[in-house]
This record gives sequence, structure tokens and C-alpha cells, in this order.
Amino acid sequence: LANYDRAIQLKPDYAEAYYNQGVTFGELKRYDDALANYDRAIQLKPDYAEAYKNKSLLKILLGEYEEGWSLYEWRWKGSQQKDFIRNFKQPLWLGEESIKDKKILIYTEQGLGDVIQFCRYIPMIEALAPKQIIFEVPKSLVSILSTINSKFSVVEQGVPIPEFDIHCAIMSLPHAFKTTVDRIPASIPYLYADVNKTKFWNKKLGIKTKPRIGLVWSGSTIHKNDNNRSLLLRQLEPLLKLPFEFHCLQKEIRPVDVEALNEYEKIHQHQDGLLDFSDTAALIESLDCVVSVDTSVAHLAGALGKKVFILLPFAPDYRWMTERADSPWYPTATLFRQSSPFDWDSNLADVTQELAAILI
Repeated sequence: LANYDRAIQLKPDYAEAYYNQGVTFGELKRYDDALANYDRAIQLKPDYAEAYKNKSLLKILLGEYEEGWSLYEWRWKGSQQKDFIRNFKQPLWLGEESIKDKKILIYTEQGLGDVIQFCRYIPMIEALAPKQIIFEVPKSLVSILSTINSKFSVVEQGVPIPEFDIHCAIMSLPHAFKTTVDRIPASIPYLYADVNKTKFWNKKLGIKTKPRIGLVWSGSTIHKNDNNRSLLLRQLEPLLKLPFEFHCLQKEIRPVDVEALNEYEKIHQHQDGLLDFSDTAALIESLDCVVSVDTSVAHLAGALGKKVFILLPFAPDYRWMTERADSPWYPTATLFRQSSPFDWDSNLADVTQELAAILI
């Protein structure tokens, strides 16, 4: 912060310094200061897409949804979104015009958890009477997203897309439907585990003698906030002392965790059986509760209507809002927030205490 102050002192019209200082304020949860910095950066540089985008995420975090989702459309003009831009000749749909009798393409962007969170809007699109909904999704999500209770065609990402009339990116749907905190479509479950796969897991796990807990302690290493959101497996040790049966829901185990995972014999490993998210969903269906960091499996558990405890870093992602222990997106989720940066110990102590209270 001091260095940014010095940079601004040397160059008062330095928009990038105001922007980066705003990011720092956000990480410190000094949200008013962060917004003031983004506004100053935009004042100095009216086409500053990244400042608009960060302001939008902060507005959503603070529950100011309508302004936040509207400003979020600036993401397409920033450098961080360039890998997701699709140059379709067909027009963009953001909820203004009728799509009755039109073929609409909904395509995915960003992370797998984002797709799981926002696919809930597909039935709302169907209610607008389009001729066809084409939903393009990553291969690992094809099976589980096919369980949405709606009429649409799933197309695997990378496969040629059928003809369509109009399109919308999945993360623009909250804006298209003018979503507010009070109008979040949160009827759960909206995804469903395959019955036969669930039977397979129930048989494989055998007769239940203890509560069964699913664990996810780390996410993708390429996630820009991974350093804040992921843990080492050994940090879960207080939780693992509970008299429960633990199941690893992670397909990928980091090298730093392999030795610890093999030492903790009470954690059942299933990496070879988790081929896609429909397998993970069926395993989750066989459990009593999921404990997860902020990653795609947490979204999956919430979408399935399973009880899920989500471990959040000090400065949470925009979707989790501030302070509250519940989520309007996932009614069965309980949020456990760090009281100070990187303090997972007290966070996990709260999780351990809560799990013991409800399951012992």
C-alpha cells in the first residue's frame, strides 16, 4: 500500500497504481477503499476494463447484484478474458429481446465450478419458449449437466456446434435475468446423481457403521487464487481425529500430499473411480456430508442438495458475499470463513466442532 501511495505521489494520473492498490484493499477486506480506488482508476482511464470488472465483482460480493452483474460484462474487454471470447456472427442475448422460437446457444466460460453454479438458469431459459437450447459444456461435465430437469441439447466443448440464432455466455445469465440476492434461483437439487452409479458406490463402500465425510482440501493449481484457497492435507489432522469414515473426493493429488494421504489410512481413496463429475456426484450421494475448500466439488455438492461445509479464505470469492455463514445460492451449504489471512487452524477447529455436534 505504501508503494502504491508513493507511485501515485510521483504520478497522480497513474490509473494502474490506483487499480492495483484497489486489489490490495480488497484482499484486506477494506471494500470501501477498494471501490474508491477502482472509481478513481476508471475516472483516469474511462475504458479500463479490468477496473470495471473488479468493481463488478466487489459489488456482487457486497450484494449489490444488479449493478454488479451489469458491470461484469466489461470482462470481455479485458485481457484476462481473451481466452474465452467467442466471435460468433449471431447476435448476443442479454435478456432484452424475446427468444421465442429461436435456437439459443449457452456456452461455458472460466472454471468448472462456475458452470455448475450457473447452469441452474437453463430451466429459466426454457420457460422463455425458445425453439432449442444448445448447451456447450466441458467433457467432464457432460454427464452430470445432462441431468438438469429441462429440454436442451448438450454439446461437448470442441465438437462442432449446431446452427443457432442467438447466444449467451453462462456467466452472463444472472445479468440477463436481472438476478438480485432475493431472486436467486435456488431450488435444489438441480443436478442429480446417476441411480446405477450411486448403487455401485453404495455397494463398494459397504455397510455404513460411521458417518461418511467427503474431503476436498485443494483445487486446481492454475487457479489464480489457489494460494489462498487450498490447504495441505496435514492441516486437516484435527478433523481426521473425529470417529468418522473419510473419503477423498479429489481426482488429482498434489505431490506434496501423496505421502500424507498414504499415511492417513482412514481416508478412503477413489481417484481411479472418478472418471467425470457424474462419478463424483454418485459418490457424494453415498456420503453424509462434504467438507471442501472453494472448488468445483463444493458447487457440485450444493447443486445436489447435499450438506456441504465450505472453507473460505479471509477475502472470499465474489459469490460467497460477506460475513454470513449461509449461501443464498446453496441452501444446504455452511460457510466457514477465516478470521485472519491464512488462519486455517481456527477455521478447521470450527468445522470439526460443528461436524461433531451434528453427527456424533
